[in-house]
Amino acid sequence: MLAGGGLLAGTVPAAAAPAAAVDCAVTWGSLEKSGDADAGRRLTGVRAGQHECFDRLVFDGPGTGDEPIGYTVRYVDVLHQDPSDVVVPVKGGAVLEISLFAPRYDPATGQPYPALPSVDVTAYRTFREFKVTGGSEGYTQAGLGVRARLPFRVFQTGGHLVVDVAHTW
Repeated sequence: MLAGGGLLAGTVPAAAAPAAAVDCAVTWGSLEKSGDADAGRRLTGVRAGQHECFDRLVFDGPGTGDEPIGYTVRYVDVLHQDPSDVVVPVKGGAVLEISLFAPRYDPATGQPYPALPSVDVTAYRTFREFKVTGGSEGYTQAGLGVRARLPFRVFQTGGHLVVDVAHTW
């Protein structure tokens, strides 16, 4: 027999399952990270994304990624443009200098590759500003302003160089 609201007497509606908690604990640290490459790879793009525990910056290279992109990523007190040494202001409480073993010019012709696009990181939780700042002698330099000196990691996957900066320690 049905009781008043259509439920069988003595039954209780199922409660929604609680959302699984995300573990944002990181062990990345904030010291310099680097990776070698045998030859410089051209960069074809750059983009950013937001994740629950970190903000992500991705540099794209052509092909399948069989050849790694060499890099050095480190926090600096002041970002100096390579090779002019001019100070480049970057918004944020801390600045990551990203040096990539990726020429800005075609070594065979001397012609410049298309410029990397700007990346809008407005309203990101950790990122404040991204700028491609210069480069020379087969290198490309960029600055990434972040909220504070937070842990970060760098890795390569399928033709992409990824820089993740955690939201918290």
